[in-house]
Amino acid sequence: MELDAEAFEAIVVDELDLLPDDMIEGLDNVVFVVEDRPEDGSLDLLGLYDGYALTERDRYGMGEMPDRIILYREPLLAIADDERELRDEIHITLVHEIAHFYGIDDDRLHDLGWA
Repeated sequence: MELDAEAFEAIVVDELDLLPDDMIEGLDNVVFVVEDRPEDGSLDLLGLYDGYALTERDRYGMGEMPDRIILYREPLLAIADDERELRDEIHITLVHEIAHFYGIDDDRLHDLGWA
């Protein structure tokens, strides 16, 4: 599937708007970023939480750079056959990475059906 960066980011915003308010309202000092690919150039990683989970924070909020939730455009496009599938994958990736912010690990996400 092909989609330019602007259209892709619009879908990300749409999918963020569809997430439950209580999931989003708890995010503190987090920014959402879209990048083309992971640093290693692979198409294997769809998203990444770059920061300290709530469960790992000690004294937080003293001028730290924001945590980042990164979505990788090219890998997400590579696994989607159409826009509906892309939206589904973006939604799942957002939930997955936000869960990491809250301290939910991959094993628990797998148990919940989000990994």
